[in-house]
Amino acid sequence: MIRVRFAPSPTGYLHIGGARTALFNWMYARSQNGTFILRIEDTDQQRSKKEFEEEILTSMKWLGLLWDELYHQSERFDVYRQYADKLIQEDKAYKDGEAVILKIPQQEIKLFDLIRGEIAFDSATIKDQVLIKSDGSPTYSFACVVDDALMEISHVIRGEDHISNTPKQMMIYQALGLKAPKYAHLPLIMGEEGRLSKRTGAVAVSDYKKEGFLPEALVNYLMLLGWSPGGNQEVVDIKTALKNFSINKVNKAAAIFSMEKLEWINGQYIKKMDDEKLVEALIPFLKDKNYINGNFDRKRLKNIVKLFKGRLSTLTDFLEWADFVFVDEVKPDEAARKEHLSVNRAKEFELLRKRFAALDPFDAQSIEAAFRETVEALGLKSADLVHPIRVALTGRAVGPGLFETIEILGKEKTIQRLSKAF
Repeated sequence: MIRVRFAPSPTGYLHIGGARTALFNWMYARSQNGTFILRIEDTDQQRSKKEFEEEILTSMKWLGLLWDELYHQSERFDVYRQYADKLIQEDKAYKDGEAVILKIPQQEIKLFDLIRGEIAFDSATIKDQVLIKSDGSPTYSFACVVDDALMEISHVIRGEDHISNTPKQMMIYQALGLKAPKYAHLPLIMGEEGRLSKRTGAVAVSDYKKEGFLPEALVNYLMLLGWSPGGNQEVVDIKTALKNFSINKVNKAAAIFSMEKLEWINGQYIKKMDDEKLVEALIPFLKDKNYINGNFDRKRLKNIVKLFKGRLSTLTDFLEWADFVFVDEVKPDEAARKEHLSVNRAKEFELLRKRFAALDPFDAQSIEAAFRETVEALGLKSADLVHPIRVALTGRAVGPGLFETIEILGKEKTIQRLSKAF
């Protein structure tokens, strides 16, 4: 029976590296009809915080990484003490004050890693290991071994930064007479310029949620950090990925985190989203910005969302693209203002205002017809007015179709902004 675990410490938020580890454990369990265990390693009672644990659980639920069993190491201190006492009785460990320390015999330790192959260690490089600290709390490696054994963990899938812990833990297994699980150490996640930093993506999963990333897209991207579904696929849903997932096919080389790639994948998921679901996903962001309240026009909002859907990489992009619709006044981008509003078009805008004011219905087709009549009457080219109008109405020189944009802005705001442009 396949049993794997993700074991975060609630001393900080769930970051990208931890989320990728949780995902690969979850994928392995689900692909093998196994069990996925979440174990909160909260033995450090000073640094462990309930708020961090709650954030970790919330982030995992948001990503869809639901667990089958949940444990807290802080509730298991008696178990660790029992096994430590057993080692003392068997003369495999000794006491130093209140601390319990394991004797390390001299031998070669061999490990077959499912990703890296055989790794050998010399125990001469390992000093006697503290099992129980003087304050009565277990050390990381000791609690880890006891729990992995008692929880019947078949495979330990974790980051390669834990490789140095593995020989120490194997010596504890040996001393306790317990069978060690199989190990798979995942490659590190690096930034495009070297070590992953906050600037290059090393932030909490909850931050990605706040920035408007979709959980399905983030999961999709995380699975590509060290593993490939084959066929040069980059956008692949989790159900399809589970059919092909193999821990043996995870790369040894470091995975490179690219924010540009993540945003592209997120954009693909947004484009595929049902319009109603996208509206629902955007509502909290719009309310947070005070762009809408409880009495907003849902049909109108859906039309606005449809207009910008193809331009979004994140949900928060919508706040930038469509802000002009929700605010009373716009302040044109300075570069756009200099380029497109430097020639006084007050006369042309006045004629447009009159034509727009007479329109009923005020839709893209009618707006375009009124615009073209105005251009023809003034003896101008369409290009002479398109950009000035766009900048005056939206504050930007680029955007979706001008006439569709004017329709969603509405007659009142359109006329008002044209009158204040010069």
